[in-house]
Amino acid sequence: MSVALNNPLASLEQLETTISRRDGVSEELEEDLRNLGSELIESAGILLKLPQVAMATAQVLFQRFFYMASLKEFGIVEIGMGSLFLASKLEECFVRMTHLITVYDILIRRLKGLSTRTPLDAFSQRAYQLKNMAIAAEMQILRKLGFIVHVQLPYNLMINYLRILGLEDHETVARRAWNYLNDGLRTNIYVTHEPPTIAVAAIWLACRDEQIKLPCQIGQEWWLLFDVDSVNFKNVAAHIRRLYYKKLDGKNLPLYKDDMS
Repeated sequence: MSVALNNPLASLEQLETTISRRDGVSEELEEDLRNLGSELIESAGILLKLPQVAMATAQVLFQRFFYMASLKEFGIVEIGMGSLFLASKLEECFVRMTHLITVYDILIRRLKGLSTRTPLDAFSQRAYQLKNMAIAAEMQILRKLGFIVHVQLPYNLMINYLRILGLEDHETVARRAWNYLNDGLRTNIYVTHEPPTIAVAAIWLACRDEQIKLPCQIGQEWWLLFDVDSVNFKNVAAHIRRLYYKKLDGKNLPLYKDDMS
């Protein structure tokens, strides 16, 4: 990955042909697994009562990882756990390994339609396997990303942009834009575009929903105030909107590398 000013971004070559696709994983399956893996991270983070920034950081690390590695070699459960464990350290909200694997076990069983009444036995073989997977995954993430694990998120930028546009007090727009930023974490946009572009895309989508026409100043479109290109932010917006038109069949998706045919 080339290191940009704010975040490491995937190269054009990485985007056109990912390692997973070279390994025979279809584009649709890769997209679904990225989506589900990010969704599991968010669900686990909520159950663990982690701050939003930790969940978001973990999701970005997860997305970055799979531009450096194949889904045939690493499963979304192990990399999801490793990403969340690492992010909890980076954001100084450390989570205990026992709690992490217990929560993931509950989510996996719930996804597969199995009973979640009996919690994971911390001394069981299953717990031992999950713990080893998470520890090994954290090291793989650090190694594959070259220890470049800084993540700049667009939330504060988005709030500042709303203030500049005079919309900081419009609760509905702010809430919708925030939700779009959250939903975007299930896609690859945080690895393909810089935070200003993502923030503008979220505002644009929110204002379209609320039928709010944003101002032009001295003949310039509003997004030029933030040095953002319209083609780029509309591409981000399209990626986010695609999420709402496709139902994710998580129950039948491969969670582990051994499940990949």
